[in-house]
Amino acid sequence: MNPSAATQKTQKTQKTQKTHQAQSGHARHWWSVARRFNTVAILIVLVIAASFVSSDFFSVANLSNISRQVAGVGIMSVGMLLVVLTGGIDLSVGSIAALGSVVSAMLIPQYGLSAALLVTLLVGGLCGFVSGALIAWFRLTPFVVTLAMMTVARGVAMIVSNGSPILVDDPGQALLDFGRHSYFGIPGPTLVMLIVFVIGGIALNRLRAGRVVRAIGSNEEAVRLSGVPVARHVLGTYVSSGLLAALAGIISTSRAGVGAPTVGVGDELTVIAAVVIGGASLAGGKGGALNTLTGVLILGVIGNIMNLASVPGYHQQVVMGVIIVAAVLSQRGARFWRR
Repeated sequence: MNPSAATQKTQKTQKTQKTHQAQSGHARHWWSVARRFNTVAILIVLVIAASFVSSDFFSVANLSNISRQVAGVGIMSVGMLLVVLTGGIDLSVGSIAALGSVVSAMLIPQYGLSAALLVTLLVGGLCGFVSGALIAWFRLTPFVVTLAMMTVARGVAMIVSNGSPILVDDPGQALLDFGRHSYFGIPGPTLVMLIVFVIGGIALNRLRAGRVVRAIGSNEEAVRLSGVPVARHVLGTYVSSGLLAALAGIISTSRAGVGAPTVGVGDELTVIAAVVIGGASLAGGKGGALNTLTGVLILGVIGNIMNLASVPGYHQQVVMGVIIVAAVLSQRGARFWRR
C-alpha cells in the first residue's frame, strides 16, 4: 500500500473515532441532564394538565390548599430520605405522626403549648431511637423493626386517646391559629415544611454528617473501615425520622383542631413514594432534598387533579398507584436505554 494512502486512511480513522467520541460525550451529557431534571419535567407536565382539567387550579385558594395538604407528608419525607440514604426504611412514620398528634392534643391543656410540643417531639425522637438502636446496634432488619414500631406506636396512640379524637380548646389556640393562618403569603404548615427541607438540604450537602449518611448507603463497609462510627450515624437518621414524624403529627393537630389516633394511616407508603419519585434509591446512597420536595409536590398535584376532576375516592387510589409506577419508570428510563 502507498505510504501516503495508509497515512490518509489512519487520519480518517482517527477523525471518525474523535467524532464518535464527541457524539458519545454529548449523548452522555444530555442523558445526565435528563436524569437530573426529569422529576421537574414530570411536575411541569402535571401542572399543565391540571390547568386544563380546571381553571381553578391556579387560584390562590387551591394552591394554598395543596401546600397545606402535603405539609405533613413533606416533613416526614425529609426524615425518610435520611433513612433511605443509609439503605434503610422506616415504616413507622405514619403511626408516630398519629402518636404525636394525640400526645400534643392531650398535653396542651395540662402543661401548656411549649412544654406539650417539646414532649411530643421527644416522644417521636424516642420512637426513632428505639428503632435505630435495634437496627444500628443489634443489626436487625429495618423493615421488621419499623413494622413493629408502626404497630406499637399506633397502638399506644389508640390507648392514650381511648380510640377517640382529642379536641384542642383555648389553651392550644396559638397552635390552631398557626395551622390556619398564612405568614408572608405562605400557610403556616407549608412554612414549617419548607424550613425542614432547607435544613435537610443544608445538612446533606454542607455538613460532614450528611455526607457520611450518603456514603453509608453507597458503601457501608468502606465507611466503617475508614474509622467512621457508622452505627451512630444510622441511629441519628432514625431519631430524625421519628422526630419529624411527630412534628408532622403536631401540624395535623394544628390544621384539624383535634389530635386523632387515625392520623397518618397509609402515609408511610405515600412518603416512601415521594422519596422514590424524587429519584432516591432504596438501595441507599442516592437522593436529595430538592428532588424529594418535587416528589412531594407531584403527589400533591396528582391528588388535587383527581379532586378537581371529581374522581371517586376508591378510583383515586388506583389512579394514584398507576401514576406513581409510571413516574418511577420514567425515573429509571434513561438508565435503561443507556444500557
